[in-house]
Amino acid sequence: MSGLKQELSLAQGVGLLSTSLLGTGVFAVPALAAQLAQNDSLWAWPVLILLVFPIAIGFAALGRHFPSAGGAAHFVGKAFGPHMARVTGWLFLSVIPVGLPAALHIAAGFWQAAFGWSSENLLLVQLATLLVIWFLGTRSAGSSANIQTLIALLVIALVIAIWWKGGISLPEIPLPAIRDVSSANLFDALAVMFWCFVGLEAFAHLATEFRNPERDFPRALLIGMLVAGAVYWGCTVAVLKFHAWGEGREAGASLPGIVVQLFGQKALWVACIIGYLACFASVNIYTQSFARLVWSQAQLRPQSKLAQLSSQQVPVAALNLVVGSCMLFTLLIYWLHLPLGALITYANGIFILIYLLCMLAGTRLLKGRSKWMAMLGVVLCCGLLAMVGWKALYAVVVFTALSLLLPRAKAVLSAR
Repeated sequence: MSGLKQELSLAQGVGLLSTSLLGTGVFAVPALAAQLAQNDSLWAWPVLILLVFPIAIGFAALGRHFPSAGGAAHFVGKAFGPHMARVTGWLFLSVIPVGLPAALHIAAGFWQAAFGWSSENLLLVQLATLLVIWFLGTRSAGSSANIQTLIALLVIALVIAIWWKGGISLPEIPLPAIRDVSSANLFDALAVMFWCFVGLEAFAHLATEFRNPERDFPRALLIGMLVAGAVYWGCTVAVLKFHAWGEGREAGASLPGIVVQLFGQKALWVACIIGYLACFASVNIYTQSFARLVWSQAQLRPQSKLAQLSSQQVPVAALNLVVGSCMLFTLLIYWLHLPLGALITYANGIFILIYLLCMLAGTRLLKGRSKWMAMLGVVLCCGLLAMVGWKALYAVVVFTALSLLLPRAKAVLSAR
């Protein structure tokens, strides 16, 4: 059994996952989906939830039966051996150079929208954000869970306020008849919207910190996914109602623009702060997950400082390494002026590949309906990789290099 403190409740778990899924997407993706599919995008969200549901069931079953701070790496290791566990762990960590700096960049953009700050000031915001995340990480997972539950409530309150002030009612929602939905529009929208449900693999690293992992982890995962889906759908309704989408309009400015339209210019900073907090929550859960993965992998060498826990049963040494690395790559990307779109694309390919590896593990480890869900998840993940096409090459190259270059371990300890 792991030394990590088991204190997360079901409500805290729902808050953690829902904010992880909302994260950087809640302010931008509804407008992108509306631009691609117009009113058809209202059907795309329930379709997406149905598509992601088998993958979510697979993760929920794996986390229920094999809770571990190692998360995806632990699941894959149980199914395919210690070498694949290390490969999967390092594959997940390879998101740090591209994924976390990209999310930080998006988060800092809300400060620019609210206050018009320069790029130098935005860099300071990114570094300060990492310091706050580090401080939270030195506390137990319950501290992050309480803050992220509050953030989730703020996002939900913002959507409710928009519906109330905008006079949106269910009969007015432009939901087209199913027979009139364009399959081409639906597919285009789904290709963008899937990224809103990246976060299940990060949540898996926290499974062992629930008070009752077998009962509450799968429930938190499924409820959190449904809560996030409902918020995304509500945001899409608002974007369509107020035509806050289209060519030449910044997708991330859609909800802040609606807030200004309904509540006045002074309310802009409220929307931007909530947008920043949603991004903060996503970066926070990934940073804490990375730290737990590093700690679990370090169990191969118990004498290592990375394998130690603090007095509050937190992997602080691993957290220091993760936050320090993220700061370094954030500075490097700032100096090199690397494009945000490329960073996100590279990270997405890695996430899909990790999902695929976990679903493959589920086909070997799970039984009954959970196994069938994992098998369906394999098919869906393969389809997503095919949809990404050559843009997934970064993930494939990293995976191949890790498979060939990492030394084969004799054993992997279970960091439960």
